[in-house]
Amino acid sequence: MNIKALIPNFFTMLNLFCGCVALVFVSNAEFELAFLFVSLGIFFDFFDGFFARKFNVAGPLGVQLDSLADMVTSGVVPGYVMYQMLLNSRVFLVLEWHNIVLPFLGFIITLGACYRLAKFNIDTRQSDSFIGLPTPANALFFTSLPLVADYFHNEIDLGFSYSKWFLIALTFLSAYVMNAEIPLFSLKIKNFSFAKYKLQIFFLAISVLMLIFLQIVAVPLIILIYVLLSVINNIVNKKASV
Repeated sequence: MNIKALIPNFFTMLNLFCGCVALVFVSNAEFELAFLFVSLGIFFDFFDGFFARKFNVAGPLGVQLDSLADMVTSGVVPGYVMYQMLLNSRVFLVLEWHNIVLPFLGFIITLGACYRLAKFNIDTRQSDSFIGLPTPANALFFTSLPLVADYFHNEIDLGFSYSKWFLIALTFLSAYVMNAEIPLFSLKIKNFSFAKYKLQIFFLAISVLMLIFLQIVAVPLIILIYVLLSVINNIVNKKASV
């Protein structure tokens, strides 16, 4: 038995386990722990690919396992978080039919993630970069939103809460951005070269500073900056090639 071939799949299973645990915490409205386990799952997700490449044991089984694990951690969990946020919104306190039905729109995030993961598996263009927002980044964005709301409520005492229509708009936007033909730069630095990876290094430096000073509030902002920097980089490269 090739032990090296089992190591990437072991990390994939850890990713899946973290996603399952996160679901339990979301069901109990323990969003901080849910965010923690989603982050941990994404950490393991990075290492399954890392070891698969390092040991040269990448194969079709690993690809399928990786997508199935991501479907839970980065697909079902953020959809469930959005469902809970819509369900517990102050606007939904009156139990009319639309107040019961509308929270289920949160799972459009899950549907968008599923479609994105299926496309990724058959798209040969995404070996060194991404087309559309990766599901882990999308998961971090949505699982951090309840914590951002709590942060502003506790620290600034604004009684901050999200509008249900704002959340629904974010849900549909998420499904679109994950599957849109928008090239996004990859954070995989294969050989260190400042000239080649200056955008990635700049983004990582900004992200670290934002996390230090803004804490959890930085997480959704970092994802937004990632998309904006990618769009700006695409425009600059397009102009340079003309």
